[in-house]
Amino acid sequence: MVHPVAEADERSPFGRLSAPEFYARHSISHSSSSFVNPRGLRIFTQRWAPLPPAEIMGTIGVIHGFTGESSWMVQLTAVHFAKAGFAVGALDHQGHGFSDGLTNHIPDIEPVVDDCVAFFDSFRSDYPPSLPCFLYAESLGGAIAMLIHLRGTGRGWDGAVLNGAMCGISPKFKPPWPLEHLLWLAAAVAPTWQVAFTRGSIPDLSFKVEWKRKLALSSPRRTVARPRAATALELLRVCREVQAKFEQVTLPLLIVHGGDDVVCDPACVEDLFRRASSKDKTLRIYPGMWHQLIGEPDDNVELVFGEILHWLRLRARGRTHLVH
Repeated sequence: MVHPVAEADERSPFGRLSAPEFYARHSISHSSSSFVNPRGLRIFTQRWAPLPPAEIMGTIGVIHGFTGESSWMVQLTAVHFAKAGFAVGALDHQGHGFSDGLTNHIPDIEPVVDDCVAFFDSFRSDYPPSLPCFLYAESLGGAIAMLIHLRGTGRGWDGAVLNGAMCGISPKFKPPWPLEHLLWLAAAVAPTWQVAFTRGSIPDLSFKVEWKRKLALSSPRRTVARPRAATALELLRVCREVQAKFEQVTLPLLIVHGGDDVVCDPACVEDLFRRASSKDKTLRIYPGMWHQLIGEPDDNVELVFGEILHWLRLRARGRTHLVH
């Protein structure tokens, strides 16, 4: 099944179609809403599902990365999953996409995890408990998915797909010493200051295909500004936290990662794979591929997302009661 990114162009994820025409073409329903979190921020959410008479074999909660959102390129993957028979839900983190908050500012990851848990609990409550449920997470979303799992509260998950997971920042992306070690000072003095604590821009280092890079940057809600000091410090702390808890990870895992990813370190997901206590775990490192696997040439996209769908379908069919 061809990933819908093949129909996009450098200006729109829907190509020449309107959003309603795009959803109709792929025989899926789409809706959006929002909720106000305990911090008074309105958080934007979306849902996709196959249209009847197609059967729903499971649910998927999608978690976007640090520079992402649920309404642009990540949405194309959500549509891909919905076409394959899954009900899909996603939200924009605070300061991202259509959600409230200072742009791309996450000085504390825990409230973001709270928002994800609250929305996914509500989303899954609309479907029978017998339906298997999965997490699909990209980049920073991979760390958030692990933190959701490690909390061990509420209904568990039947598996997680970690795409380019942020288990550790690549040494090729971090600033040279001593700049990284001075980050705490910048965060303390001016937490929202946008500082140059990375080598190169994330889009330039993430998307191999030029027109897909242009598409990512064409989103009216995406910023190319440098990370804020307190946010950069928190991302480094989150990496250390999840690395310290790799042995506590028990859910089924599919880890997919570009071998030439210079944003999130492939060596760190290899360490997760070795140390995780999961009995069902698969690691796929794709030689030559970059951070954003959707940003690869078409053949690579079909390879990666074909393997993701195969993994999800196999586990969903193992315990699902289909819903019409």
